[in-house]
Amino acid sequence: MMELTETIEFEIRFSEVDSMNVVWHGSYALYFEDAREAFGKKYGLDYLTIFGNGYFAPLVELNFQYKKPLIYGMRPAITIKYRPTEAAKIVFDYEIRDTVENTLIATGHSVQVFMDKRYQLVWFTPPFYEAWKKRWLKA
Repeated sequence: MMELTETIEFEIRFSEVDSMNVVWHGSYALYFEDAREAFGKKYGLDYLTIFGNGYFAPLVELNFQYKKPLIYGMRPAITIKYRPTEAAKIVFDYEIRDTVENTLIATGHSVQVFMDKRYQLVWFTPPFYEAWKKRWLKA
């Protein structure tokens, strides 16, 4: 099965750090969001495509494991990896690394489900997502 990943480098903004120059924990959710957007653009699973097919894809699970502080001035990159599932969900794993030393900064995981435009949870895999999986997850 094809592994679907994307890696983007990002800059730490001064507004994202505390008085110790350590990135505030809430900024990690934004970094993960940036990775999901980059993945969506690369593989055609962006939010406008999901919305255009009549669905929303809200997060229902988001977690982080901090391994080392992310400090202002570091040059980090985030890698997002799609995790296939039979369920009507979009599941991703993440790694943030310092690009200079290649040290692991943080890992994480997210789960998104589908809701229709009446905000009702969808229990089946939407047809557009099934077609997307057939296209990209060739064995």
